[in-house]
Amino acid sequence: MADGGTIQPIRGGVHRGIEHESARKHVMGAAAYTDDIPELPGTLHVAVRLSERAHARILGMDLSRAKQAPGVHAVLTYADVPGDGDIGTIQRGDPVLADELVEYAGQAVVAVAAETLLQARAAARLVEIHYEDLPAVLTAEAALEKGSFVSPPLTFRRGNAAAEVAGALHRLTGTLEVGGQDHFYLEGHIAYAIPKEDGDLLVHSSTQHPSEVQHAVAQVLGRPMHGIAVECRRMGGGFGGKESQPAQIAAIAGLLANATKRPVKFRLDRDDDMLMTGKRHDFFVRYDVGFDGEGRILGLEMDLAGRCGMSLDLSNGVVDRAMFHADNAYYLPAARVTGHRCKTNTVSNTAFRGFGGPQGVIAIEHVVDEIARSLGKDPLDVRRANLYGGPGRDTTHYGMPVEEPEILAELMDRIERDGDYRRRREEIDAFNARSPVLKKGLAVTPVKFGISFTVKHLNQAAALVHVYTDGSIQVNHGGTEMGQGIHTKMAQIAAQEFQIDVERVRVTASATDKVPNAPPTAASAGTDLNGMAVRIAVGTIRDRLVAFLAEHCHTTPDKVEFRDNAVFAGNHAMTFAEVAKLAYLNRVSLSSTGHYATPKIWWDREKCEGRPFFYFSCGVAVTEALIDTLTGEYRFPRADVLHDCSGSINPAIDLGQVEGAFVQGLGWVTSEELWWDGEGRLRTHAPSTYKVPTSRSLPEDFRVALYTDRPNREDTVFRSKAIGEPPLMLGISAWLALKDAVAAVGGHRLPDAVAAVGGHRLPVRLDAPATPERVLLAVEDVKAQKLKAGMGSAGG
Repeated sequence: MADGGTIQPIRGGVHRGIEHESARKHVMGAAAYTDDIPELPGTLHVAVRLSERAHARILGMDLSRAKQAPGVHAVLTYADVPGDGDIGTIQRGDPVLADELVEYAGQAVVAVAAETLLQARAAARLVEIHYEDLPAVLTAEAALEKGSFVSPPLTFRRGNAAAEVAGALHRLTGTLEVGGQDHFYLEGHIAYAIPKEDGDLLVHSSTQHPSEVQHAVAQVLGRPMHGIAVECRRMGGGFGGKESQPAQIAAIAGLLANATKRPVKFRLDRDDDMLMTGKRHDFFVRYDVGFDGEGRILGLEMDLAGRCGMSLDLSNGVVDRAMFHADNAYYLPAARVTGHRCKTNTVSNTAFRGFGGPQGVIAIEHVVDEIARSLGKDPLDVRRANLYGGPGRDTTHYGMPVEEPEILAELMDRIERDGDYRRRREEIDAFNARSPVLKKGLAVTPVKFGISFTVKHLNQAAALVHVYTDGSIQVNHGGTEMGQGIHTKMAQIAAQEFQIDVERVRVTASATDKVPNAPPTAASAGTDLNGMAVRIAVGTIRDRLVAFLAEHCHTTPDKVEFRDNAVFAGNHAMTFAEVAKLAYLNRVSLSSTGHYATPKIWWDREKCEGRPFFYFSCGVAVTEALIDTLTGEYRFPRADVLHDCSGSINPAIDLGQVEGAFVQGLGWVTSEELWWDGEGRLRTHAPSTYKVPTSRSLPEDFRVALYTDRPNREDTVFRSKAIGEPPLMLGISAWLALKDAVAAVGGHRLPDAVAAVGGHRLPVRLDAPATPERVLLAVEDVKAQKLKAGMGSAGG
């Protein structure tokens, strides 16, 4: 070193489990979210009047009392939008405020800005709206019957599935209802719009997609995008709910800021948030499957009908991904999978962690489970029989090769061994035989999840990196921080490339005036995309420094090395800060952008062929359930989770992501029930009626491990693998464990005398979410079947 000091290795590069960059702020309550930004003098607050009808024509509105209410500065309707008021993400159909029609109960009709939030809410209630009611379609099943769709159906085909099903030794048909899920982020939707000179706006938005918000605000105001800047430092959770739908919140704030020339904050309370904004799509599933005596699938016909709501939003991609994942980890030699995008008079459903993948996975896992029960086989053995394998069994039903199918078998082997599956299965069977009231269940489920946006142009990212003359680094990238640690990982990547301590790297707020046209932080691709963009930007600056130092120090580029917070050039050694200052004095640029586009991927949606994913992320879980057959209540004594995280940028953060995703998936399939009444009004719109998982929901013995045996074969950033969405689907094992426990009420199968006539199957109907009520109903149904089949007492 120039000062003769001791060289120390860097702190916090990649593959190290350092703490989240905001962890201490989170714990201390010091992390600043959009609502924590100090309000400027004159800030107004927003409330909206929501529709009480699911489907109606607006005959007229009386705004006079609202306009005269105390503190009110503006009352706006669709007619007051100066630009284009339809902010549909993919196609038209999403008015920023309802125009002539309301198409779901909870749709925003009128927006009010007032001095205080209480004044705005009081004024909104004074708006009188006169309706003419129209017929409403409320469920996916009803929409199927009426042919009501937001987009045409799409079908993937391989072989002659109908013929294979008809000719199979065994055949099962059935249906499954899969519920939706509210995102229930800790921070609700919020936007703060601040007028600038010349009619420009700065919008602080809690959003996963600042560029989409920028586009929507510019569109409704009739202004170019360069006049709108959108910034997001962090979100208090997103989970997909802040991908497309923050656009409406920001657009309403922008409209009112433009109308009043005052700063405007629009913060939804929990009730309005749940009423106004979309959820995970609930699905109605039909299937017809043929299989052999070992349970191996020979042919599958499946219809996946997603309730999309009143408009398309992101439903094409969501239902497409459900179709892509209708195989999960299993080879389908002949398949016909059709996705239906059902238009209903309910809120437009939207992205949610997994983006349709969980609905496809739960459908096929249900089918495989039913196959196992019909044959009287252990479901784990039937799952193994259907896994992707070597040549001839390594291509998906949409034609994409599964290049490392052996990972699935390795994960299964590991979880079966470490989860002590076989011994526990025997113990559970013994427990059930002697326990008339309490019953246990056990289930193993894998996941194979495709990584990439299925819309090709979204698979790109950009970054902006500055090196300052004191050797500190500022990184800005197109990703957004929602608690998942993307900013921490970007800092680690920059630190690794420059070989400096991570504390010297600062990642700033995501902003459209620094990185334009960024895709949403979604599809589990945030680190893959933005990490490569950061690495490219840093590499450009490094190359400039290498070229400069080689000339300055009279050496060759291969003799310039970044190491241990220092740079060595031939016989010269300097601190990184000294290099930065020296380069500046010699007019070397210390700033660069980086741009990355994912290679190899393509998808022809019309022909239903291509390679929609860069690679697959895999995992497996085994979960044990214990139910009370008298009440339907249950708990989970143990869960073992193993997820493939080879090459992890930050193993500590990734471990937390696996844990959190599993619990969120568990909540989806157990307690989180969305319920609309017969008028199309959501009645579960607060934590009093909508039950997210709590500490009591967690498995009592919760064992989570990262599988690190295989670095990514694809050239991702430091060979890491995506982690955000795939583990959520492992929570499906909890639902199947409950189903296994319910089946134990009937001893899992009919007696031999009945089986000889009707097969071994004792049907168990348990739709998702498996609330205690549904579990109890399923138990009572099994007891009734036992009595009908002449099996004696319905007790044990």
